[in-house]
This record gives sequence, C-alpha cells and structure tokens, in this order.
Amino acid sequence: MSEIEQIKKLRKTTGAGFKDCNSALKESKGDIDKAIEILRIKGISKASKKMSREANEGVVAVSADNEKSSVIEVNCETDFVAKNENFIEFVKEISELNNKVNSNNDKLIKAIMKNGKKVEENLVAMIAKIGEKITLGRSKTIEHNGSKNFIYHHTIVKDNLSKLAVIACVETKDKSENLNLFGKQLAMHIAASNPISLNSDGIQKEILDKEQELISEELKNSGKPEEIVKKISIGKLKKFKEENSLLNQAWVMEPKKTVNDIIKDLNISDLKVKDFYRIKIGE
Repeated sequence: MSEIEQIKKLRKTTGAGFKDCNSALKESKGDIDKAIEILRIKGISKASKKMSREANEGVVAVSADNEKSSVIEVNCETDFVAKNENFIEFVKEISELNNKVNSNNDKLIKAIMKNGKKVEENLVAMIAKIGEKITLGRSKTIEHNGSKNFIYHHTIVKDNLSKLAVIACVETKDKSENLNLFGKQLAMHIAASNPISLNSDGIQKEILDKEQELISEELKNSGKPEEIVKKISIGKLKKFKEENSLLNQAWVMEPKKTVNDIIKDLNISDLKVKDFYRIKIGE
C-alpha cells in the first residue's frame, strides 16, 4: 500500500486531518494500527486543552417515540460548527441514544454508537477533528402514562435540531384535532413566555426569596409608609408568580385570557397539562 493510500485509509478510519495522519504514520513507521493509537492519544490531548474554553453555541435536539420524548443540548464554541454536517450527524445519533437511556448522562456517555465506540470516545474524536470544545449539556426526558407530548422547535438548524426546543405534555383521552391544535399552540406559548413552573406553588423557594429581595431593594427608598410598602411588595410578588407559572400566564395568542381560561374553553373534561420543558442554547 502506498503512503498516500495509507493516509487515505487512516483518515477514513479516524476522521483526523491529512497532516495529523501523515505525522502519525511517520511516527509509527507505516503501522496503521499504531498510527490509530497515536492519533487517539493526540486527540485526547487536543480535547483536554480545549475543554477550558467557553462553549455557548450549539444545538438542542429532540428525539421521541410513541411513549416518551427527550431533549438534549450539545454545546460548541461557534455557530459555524453548530451547522457543520459532521457535528449535526453526531448530535442526531446522540439524541436517539439519549431518548433510549432516559436522559441519564452516566449511561449516555457509555452508550455504544454506530461505529462501535462509546459516546465519550467519539466526543473526544469529534473535538480533535473539529477543533472546538464540545460538551453534552442539559437534557430531559418526559414520559407520563395516558399523556401526549407536543414538540416545538424555534430557529431550526436541521430536522430535529434547533436553537430552542419545547416539550409540552398533556394528559387526556381526547384525540380530537382541537387537542392537537392546543398542544402545538401550548408548546409555542411556552417557547415565547418561558414559564418557570406549571403553577405558582411549583416555583422554587430560592427563586421567590431572590425576587422578594429585589422587590424590597426597589421599594426601600420609595418614601412610602411601611404598611403601603408591604402591600405593594405582596402585590408585586403575586404578579411575579402569575407571570412565571404556565397555567396563570396570559395566553400568547389571546392575551386577555390565561392558559387556564383557554383549557376551560376547550371543554375537554379530562384535559390536564402534565409537564413541560423548555431549553434554549446560551440561556
């Protein structure tokens, strides 16, 4: 086999660049198996150096079957790489595996990809090949018996990959077109309104404490009597809860009504919004 043929074979096997393959073959004195090992070690070294950099770009991918839906964020350093075909195909396969392991990161990184290697090994190879830090970010699987998941993508990169994705889970036995329309619109509403929780009771205490602190700071030098300040503070916190809990939010497509009002108008007796998840790159 000629030197050029060896380089081509090594490139095809490892995905490494021409210069790296040429260098590895010289170092291994033409032994392709040794060259593969050299490239693997160099790839790990390159990847470790890049891991200290910021990775605020990337895509979110959603994979679903009849019973569940999963979303995962895969970060990189630039939007240019986020649109790279190799990166896109890598994320698509990661997304499918993520759905199989129910967004369990420990299981995901050990999962075997189509090339017979673990996710963590392919991640290192992808970093070395592309030249940017790549990380597996937030992920979530939503699966509830008797429920239907609705998915919405905003700023689609390709197919099931986008910059913002929403999964909205609705529980009901109803299978009408009205339900499908509501589910799609609900996912769009969540994308636009970014609720913190399903209802006001579900907002974490730490978030409410922080908001109360901000309100108190804002009213501290208002010059108003303490009793009035207390009433204003209670009112502001109540408004914060309403604006950030999904069911109490003003419906984006009809702001004079809340999400709860729209659900009542549908007149589907067993309809219940069960769960949701919204994820946006860089947020």
